[in-house]
Amino acid sequence: MKRLTLIRMKQKQKAKVVEILGGSALQNKLMSLGIHPGREIVKLSHMALRGPITIKVARTVIALGHGMAGKIIVETND
Repeated sequence: MKRLTLIRMKQKQKAKVVEILGGSALQNKLMSLGIHPGREIVKLSHMALRGPITIKVARTVIALGHGMAGKIIVETND
């Protein structure tokens, strides 16, 4: 198991959210989008130069800003 931020994940890689580094406002925002510890996500794409990161949570595709994605810690199997 390897821990890293959502930014450092590879495209098409699956991971489980283990921690969200941020205050309650950020945690509540992500929770409303279905992103919380224990949830499995798939990184779909990453735009260059600190652009948005697209992930799939359940059957929903979500675009997150670079700063927000950097506060999501995930665990991968490889």
